[in-house]
Amino acid sequence: MAPQKVMILVIFFLTMSSFCQGTINDQSQFFALLKKSVSTGNSSLSDWDGKPICNYSGVGCDDQGNVTKIDLSGWSLSGMFPHDVCSFLPGLRILRLSHNNFRGTFPSSISNCSLLEELNMVSTSFTGPLPDFSPLQSLRLLNLSYNHFTGEFPLSIINLTNLELLDFNENHDFNPWQLPENISRLTKLRWMILTSCKLLGRIPASIGNMTALVDLELSENRLTGCIPRELGQLKKLKMLELYYNQLEGEIPEELGNLTELVDLDMSVNRLTGKVPESICRLPKLQVLQIYNNTLSGDFPASLASSTTLTILSLYDNYLTGEVAQNFGVSSALLALDLSENELSGQLPAQLCHGGKLMYILLLQNIFSGELPESYAKCETLIRFRVSYNLLEGRIPEMLLALPHASIIDLSYNNLTGSIPTTIGNAKNLSELFMQSNRLSGTLPPEISTTSSLVKIDLSNNLLSGPIPSEIGNLKRLNLLILQGNKLTSYIPETLSSLNSLNYLDLSSNFLMGKIPESLGELLPNSMNFSNNLLSGPVPPLFIKGGVLESLSGNPGLCVPSFLSSSGKDFPLCPQTYDRKKRNLIWVIGISLGLVILGLVLFLKRWFRNKRTAMEHEDSLSSSFFTYDVKSFHFLSFDEREIFEAMIEKNIVGYGGSGAVYRADLSNGGVVAVKKLWSHKHKHSVSENQLVLDSELKTEVETLGNIRHNNIVKLYCYFSSLDCSLLVYQYMPNGNLGDALHGGKVLLDWPIRHRIALGIAQGLAYLHHDLLPPIIHRDIKTTNILLDVDYQPKVADFGIAKVLQATGGKDCTTTVIAGTYGYLAPEYAYSSKATTKCDVYSFGVVLMELITGKKPVEAEFGENKNIVYWVSTKVDTKEGAFEVLDKRVSGSFKEEMIKVLRIAIRCTYSSPAYRPTMNEVVQLLTEAKPCTYYHSCK
Repeated sequence: MAPQKVMILVIFFLTMSSFCQGTINDQSQFFALLKKSVSTGNSSLSDWDGKPICNYSGVGCDDQGNVTKIDLSGWSLSGMFPHDVCSFLPGLRILRLSHNNFRGTFPSSISNCSLLEELNMVSTSFTGPLPDFSPLQSLRLLNLSYNHFTGEFPLSIINLTNLELLDFNENHDFNPWQLPENISRLTKLRWMILTSCKLLGRIPASIGNMTALVDLELSENRLTGCIPRELGQLKKLKMLELYYNQLEGEIPEELGNLTELVDLDMSVNRLTGKVPESICRLPKLQVLQIYNNTLSGDFPASLASSTTLTILSLYDNYLTGEVAQNFGVSSALLALDLSENELSGQLPAQLCHGGKLMYILLLQNIFSGELPESYAKCETLIRFRVSYNLLEGRIPEMLLALPHASIIDLSYNNLTGSIPTTIGNAKNLSELFMQSNRLSGTLPPEISTTSSLVKIDLSNNLLSGPIPSEIGNLKRLNLLILQGNKLTSYIPETLSSLNSLNYLDLSSNFLMGKIPESLGELLPNSMNFSNNLLSGPVPPLFIKGGVLESLSGNPGLCVPSFLSSSGKDFPLCPQTYDRKKRNLIWVIGISLGLVILGLVLFLKRWFRNKRTAMEHEDSLSSSFFTYDVKSFHFLSFDEREIFEAMIEKNIVGYGGSGAVYRADLSNGGVVAVKKLWSHKHKHSVSENQLVLDSELKTEVETLGNIRHNNIVKLYCYFSSLDCSLLVYQYMPNGNLGDALHGGKVLLDWPIRHRIALGIAQGLAYLHHDLLPPIIHRDIKTTNILLDVDYQPKVADFGIAKVLQATGGKDCTTTVIAGTYGYLAPEYAYSSKATTKCDVYSFGVVLMELITGKKPVEAEFGENKNIVYWVSTKVDTKEGAFEVLDKRVSGSFKEEMIKVLRIAIRCTYSSPAYRPTMNEVVQLLTEAKPCTYYHSCK
C-alpha cells in the first residue's frame, strides 16, 4: 500500500503545482490585459515592468502567490477596466479603484468575487446599472460614492449581512427609490452614507434596530414625513445628517439619548416646534445645525452650558428671546450663525472667550444695545455680520482692525459716531458694509491702506467732507457706494485708476465742480452721479456711452453745442465753454502746425534736401503703420484696412479698455477690432507697461494658437508703443447677454440648449485639452459671442489675467473681483482662480438661459442673486417649473428641468461637488431636446 500512497501524493502535488502555475499564468494575463486597456498620466504602470506580479505597486498577495489585493486609487487611469477580473483573480479580497477615469459600465463580473471583502470605487466614472450584489457574502466595505450609476438602486445590498460600511454618496442618477423596512437586516453596519442618491419617502423606523451605526447620512434627498423617534436607540451614533430633505414635524426628544453624538445636521427641512433641550445638553455634541426650517420658541438656554459646542447654525427660523450673555464662555466656538430669526436683547459679549471664533453671523434679528467692546479682541474672526438689527452707539475702535476679517457688515442699524481710522490696519478686509446707519464725520483716508478691499458700501449715512483722493489706491475695488450722504468738494480724479471697479454710486450728496473726464475710462461700468451740485460740461464719453440718466439732478451740468443732439436732458453750455473749446482747438492746431513745420525743416536739413515734400509725407505715413504684427491665421487683407476702419461710426461696443470696431474688408469679409489700451497720455513708457506688453504678447500667442469651433478666432495682433489691437472674427449677432435680455429677438429653447452645449464644449477644451489648462476667469453672457447661426463663441479670456497682474486698464473683470453675480463664493476666501470657478460662472449662465433673468434682479431680494432665487424655488416640481422662462418653456419643460439640475450642480457652494466641464458636456448632451435633433435616444 505504501507505494500506492506515494504515487497518490505525487499525483496530488503535481496537480496542485499545475493548478497554481495555471493561476499564476491567469493572473499574469489579467495584468497584461489591464496594462493594454488603460493609460495613465503618471509612471505607476511602468513601475510594473520586469517585476513579479506580487511586487507590483498596488498589488498584494498571500503566501501562495495568489493576488488578494489591488489598490489603484488615484492613479489617474483612463480606459476600460477588464470586466472578468474575478475569473483571473479568484482569491481577490480587496479591490480599490477610486479616483480614476474609466470608461464604460460597472464591471458586473465583480459580483463573482465570492471572497471579496472590500470594494472601493469612489469617483471612477463608471456608468450604467449596477448588478446583483447578493453573491458577495464576505463583503464588509462597499463604497461606490461620487459616480453616475443609473437605473434601480441595488437593494440586493440588504443581503450582505456582513457589511460594515455602505457609501453611495453623490449618486444622483438612480431612479427614485425608498429605504425598505428590512434595511435593518444589516445589523453590523456602522457607516450608512446615502447622501444625494434619489432617496424619497419616509425614514423607516426599523433603522432604530441598527444599533451598530456610528454614522447615518441621508442628506440631499427627498425624504418626507417625521423623523422617527426610534433613531434615539442608536446609542453609538456619532454623526446624524438629514439636511436638504422635506422632513416635517417636531424634532424628537429621544434624540437626546444619543450620548455619543458629535455632529447633528437637520438643516433645510420643514421642521417645526422648539429645539429640544435634551439635544442641547448632549455631552459630546460639537456641531448643531438646524438652519432653514420653521423652528420657534426661545433660544435654548442650555446651549450656554455646553463645553463641547464649536459650530452652531440655527439661521432662518422663528426663534425668539435673548441669547444668554455668558454664551461662549464654556466652549471654544468656531462659528455662530443665528441670522434671520427674531432674537432680541443685547449681543452676547463673551462669544470670543474661547479665542477661536471665526464667524459671527447675527444679521436680520432685533438685537439692540451697543456693539460689545470685547468683539474688537476677536482676532480670529473672518466674517462679522450684524446687519438689519437695532444696534446703536459707536463702533469699537479696533473692530475694523481685526487682522483676519474678510467681511464686516454693520449695515441697517442705528450706529453713530465716526468711522474709526484703525480701519487702515485691516489688511485682509475684502468687503465693508456700513450702509443705512447714522455714521458721521469724514471718510478716513486710512481706508486706502486696506489694500484687499473689493466692496465698500457706506451709503445712507451722515458722512461729510471730501472723498479722499487716496481711495484711488484700492486697485482691487469692485464696488464703491457712497450714495445718500453729505459729502462735499470735488470728485477725485484718482477714482479713474480703480481699474477693477464695476459699480460706482456717488449720488445724492453735495459734490461740486466738474466730472473728471478720466472717469470715462471706467465705462461701460455702472456709475451714478445724480442729485449733486456738479457743474460744467458733461464729458463726451458719458454722452457717447449713453449714461446721461446717471447725471440727472445736477442743474449745473451742460452739454457742449457740438454734442447737443446727444444731450436732450441737459442745456447747452454757455458760449464761454464753446469759446474755450474753439480756443483749445486753435491752440492745438497752431501747436501741431509748428511741430510739423519744425519736423519738416529738421528732415530737410538732415537729408540735405535729398527728399521732396511727397517723400517726406510718405515717410510719415509709413512710420504711422509701423507695428509689430503677429498673425495666427492666413490673412487676406491689408493691415491699412484695419486702421482706416477705426473711426467713430464703426464702433459697435465699448469695453473697459476702449472701443470695439467693425471693419469691412475689401475682400468682402468682416472682422472685429478691439483696442486694448493707449499710452498716449503718458509722458513715457513705464517699466510696468513694458512688462505688460511682453506678458500680453505671450498670452495672445497662446490664445491665437487655440483652434476650437466654440472659441472666438483671433486672426492677428498689432502692437506698438501707442496701442495694441486684437483682430477677431466678427460675430453678427452680438453677445448672448444682449440676445437674452435686449428684447430684440427671442431665442427658443432648442437654440438656448445648443448655445449652452457649445459654451460647455469650448470651456471643456480650455480646461481639459490644453496643457497647461486655461482658466477663463470671467464667464458671463456678455463674453459669449454669437455668429450668424447663433453658434456660441467664448471670448475675452486670458488677457484679463495679464492686465490685472500689472494694473492695466482692461481689468474691469479681474482675477480677484470678477463680475458680480457670476463670482464663485470661494473668492470670498481666496483670490486663486480654478477651473471650478469657471464651472460656477457657467452654471449662472445656464440659469440665465433657463429663466430668462439676469444674475441680479430686484425680485430676488436685496443682496440676493439668481443662484439663491433658484434654490428657494426648486424644493417642489411646481416650484422648479415656476423658474422656467415661460416664453420658451412650452413643450420643453422636462428638458429644461434637466438642464436646471445641471446648473444647480455647477453652482454648488463647495467646489469639490461641482462637475468638471467634460462632465457638463456629457450631461448637456444627454439633456438635448428632441426638436432639432434627429433622435432623443
